[in-house]
Amino acid sequence: MRADRLVATLLLMQTRGRVTAGELARELEVSVATARRDLEALSAAGVPVYPQPGRGGGWQLVGGARTDLSGLSAREARALFLLAGPAATAAPEVKSALRKLMGALPGTFRAEAEAAADAVVVDQAGWGERPKDRPPMVELLRDAVIARRKVRLTYGGRQPSERLVDPWGLVDKDDVWYLVAGTAKGRRTFRVDRVVAAVPTDEPADRPSDLELAAVWDEVVEEVEQRRSLLTADVVLARRHLDVIRGRFGRHCEPVADLPGDRVRVRVAAPAPIMIAQELAGWGALVEVEGPDSVRSELARLGSELVARYAR
Repeated sequence: MRADRLVATLLLMQTRGRVTAGELARELEVSVATARRDLEALSAAGVPVYPQPGRGGGWQLVGGARTDLSGLSAREARALFLLAGPAATAAPEVKSALRKLMGALPGTFRAEAEAAADAVVVDQAGWGERPKDRPPMVELLRDAVIARRKVRLTYGGRQPSERLVDPWGLVDKDDVWYLVAGTAKGRRTFRVDRVVAAVPTDEPADRPSDLELAAVWDEVVEEVEQRRSLLTADVVLARRHLDVIRGRFGRHCEPVADLPGDRVRVRVAAPAPIMIAQELAGWGALVEVEGPDSVRSELARLGSELVARYAR
């Protein structure tokens, strides 16, 4: 996990003072190119890491800080925790490293670093769709989460509505971004690419002191899953196609059995038979729907419509 390596890289540089990409690669068991990209990522994120060319050169922290993080400014520490924070939700070792890192921060900006570390959750299981571009509102909303400031959102489609929200955190769900926020009617979740406008205010945001963004997001996902997973279908396909099917159904695709011929049976789910059929129709004979009959009937109907229109 890259964020794990970024934390390890920084701690290693503090211990040794200066490292080369080759040394870092051997220590972390990655390629030299990967080590160099990690060093460049730290530098690009605002952490005071810089290269020294020539014999005896390498990469080191500005100021030569070795034993703690007092050489980092508030903005630099915030950048580091934004990089590493999302991984901590899935990796206990990253969370442990962040705690140690947090303890070494000067008290003057420890609170902001803590806010940055808990500002974003990464959920790699998609809900079947991915936008082409990252929404431009992500950075603005992330800054509001960290600064603990209320945001005036204009949200919706043909008739957008305006509301004042308390931003609790952002979720990157397979490149689809969501804002989890408190409102006058309780917790709400907003798709960031549907935010028409967002204006941060100077009013402090209300955020539960014991809030854990990852746990809150699990609750959101469970609620959505219960609404969406009304019908399941068993589908047989070649194992090499499994990742593609998962990409279409996201969390609603579960392998249930290995079959002869390097095939696999998976269980997919959607609110209605037509929604499953529409996702699978384009696969033709590459997949076989074993049941239920409602999905098979929808596939047959779609096939008949296509034959009637395009057969010659």
